[in-house]
Amino acid sequence: MLDKNGIAKRIAREVKDGFYVNLGIGIPTLVANYVRDDINVEFQSENGILGMGPFPFEGDEDADLINAGKQTITALKGASFFDSATSFSMIRGKHVHLTILGAMEVAENGDIANWKIPGKMVKGMGGAMDLVASAENIIVAMMHTNREGESKLLKRCSLPLTGVGCVTKVVTNLAVIEVTSKGFKLLERAPGVSVDEIIKATEGYLEVSAEVPEMILA
Repeated sequence: MLDKNGIAKRIAREVKDGFYVNLGIGIPTLVANYVRDDINVEFQSENGILGMGPFPFEGDEDADLINAGKQTITALKGASFFDSATSFSMIRGKHVHLTILGAMEVAENGDIANWKIPGKMVKGMGGAMDLVASAENIIVAMMHTNREGESKLLKRCSLPLTGVGCVTKVVTNLAVIEVTSKGFKLLERAPGVSVDEIIKATEGYLEVSAEVPEMILA
């Protein structure tokens, strides 16, 4: 199965030349490290940055350059900085081609829960509500199961929803899964992971073809 960097590496293959991409907190922030060098991509952060680069090497951090998750970042040549109002105008105006988010749960109909666990302290929803309401292409990056081994790909989300019917694809440590009108559809399996393992780890309806290819990460 994949680790967090493996998930990010697979999602990077979904990023196309000319895309404007918003990276959520957590695993999604790693995607910028694996995008092909021969394509032009603009990474946007809702705190007001367009043109984010990979994470800085240790010792090269600039405390004044951070993303929405307060992680230090790099800025590519030509990057621009602006206020949150302008940033959210970009998001609400549907000028972002791809949104990559983390999640605690995803339902078979594309619902996503990623901002609150009742009874626990949370930092707040951030820009997630605007992103899921405005984006037309949302990929979720997450682990397939929680720490107790329970599925996070469910028939229905049990946590408060961030968005309804908005997720298009999920990439986990076990699989690449598309959200269709029928439910989840298994597209690819992680290296060394069997189809049976994925089926057992998925609570929601999962359509499985006769042949499921292994992910290509290179």
